[in-house]
Amino acid sequence: MTLALPTQRSFDGVDTCADVQVPAVTGAGLTVPLATGAQIQYANLDHAASAPCLRAVQDAVDELLPWYASVHRGAGFASQVSTKVYERARDVLREFVGARTRDTVVFTRNTTDSLNLLARSLPKTTAVVLFDTEHHAALLPWRGPWVRRIQTPPSPGDAVLALDTALAAAPTGPRLVVLTGASNVTGELWPIVELAEVARRHGARVVLDAAQLAPHRQIDIQAWNVDYVVLSGHKLYAPFGAGALIGRADWLQAAEPYLAGGGATKQVVNWGDRLGVSWSAVPERHEAGSPNVVGVHALAVACRTLAENWHDIEAHELALLHRLRKGLRDVPGLAELSIFDGPRVGVVSFTIDGHDAGLIAAALSAEYGIGVRDGAFCAHIATRRLLTKVGSTEQRALRASLGLGSTAEHVDRLVNALRTLVTEGPALAYRLEEGRWVPENDTRPLPSFLAG
Repeated sequence: MTLALPTQRSFDGVDTCADVQVPAVTGAGLTVPLATGAQIQYANLDHAASAPCLRAVQDAVDELLPWYASVHRGAGFASQVSTKVYERARDVLREFVGARTRDTVVFTRNTTDSLNLLARSLPKTTAVVLFDTEHHAALLPWRGPWVRRIQTPPSPGDAVLALDTALAAAPTGPRLVVLTGASNVTGELWPIVELAEVARRHGARVVLDAAQLAPHRQIDIQAWNVDYVVLSGHKLYAPFGAGALIGRADWLQAAEPYLAGGGATKQVVNWGDRLGVSWSAVPERHEAGSPNVVGVHALAVACRTLAENWHDIEAHELALLHRLRKGLRDVPGLAELSIFDGPRVGVVSFTIDGHDAGLIAAALSAEYGIGVRDGAFCAHIATRRLLTKVGSTEQRALRASLGLGSTAEHVDRLVNALRTLVTEGPALAYRLEEGRWVPENDTRPLPSFLAG
């Protein structure tokens, strides 16, 4: 089955993409200490967890800070500026995901916050269907009377058939399908359009978890025919504590406010021993408290910057992804995790036979200045099932994830370091400390701002 997503370019035989220019990130060229006493440029290969700040975002935040003031409530000029910045960001987010004119944009803290808000807003009889490959933000919030979790499908076609079967068995009434755009374990792209078509046929709405997709590919929820999309700023090169839930307003409007407080209220009156409250309409209905105007502005600037550079971003990533996967194939005992063995964004998870993932990750950091993730990636069911699929008895894997700050040297350093660690072992001695491997004599100094 062909995924109905932006075209996946082929880079067979191409090891780099020197002819493209991607947006700069803050911290590119950062030097970190090694436990050996040396210094090296940091190779950040953990973008899937959190991405560094775009330089354009840093500049935009610096520009806004002198003007920062209360939003929606102040008559002062700075307050008017901050309010304008905050409200204009809704239009940027709506355009970034290809939303419909009437779709609402509710600002949240992150994807987890957005999905919990939506879960709290569902009509009480809503049937929810999702795949157990979801990461915990999408797997855990649903507490309705009928929640069906579909076991990891072996192919995109099987995913479509499984969803069709699950929805056919769902009770009548409102229905919601939870879909991942790109797996945060393997980076693989899901057949969004085909799955959304099945949902439509059964009268179900669709929420697209775009946490891992949004930093890598253009989104068009209108063309893909989904109802909601959720995303996080910290994965979109805007690590200032903002995310968004974008989509149809009716369920959100009918629900009690996610949080009770100022900003969510139109009027509060004293009715003797109780209060009478008139709640605001969406989106303010679910944005109680002083909003994170700096984070929202950062998120909007990041979305605008990415939208202006999609061609080069995708070319850069896919060239490095080809280089990475090609190199990993030559590491003895390495097995790559895969759901469908299909197209993916710049995320690769793997296990190495006979080697503890945590120890490898610690050695990569201490001896080579490389940052990767080890564990089950907040997707325990999916990760452990995929480990079993490749014959591993481990509970943890390693994940390397690419982004705008990644370079060919970072990829090559990782591949060469893995080969050395597998064939020769770590150069230093390590011990377990509170469940994590650390060098026996770790003298790496913390940055000066943490001194004392």
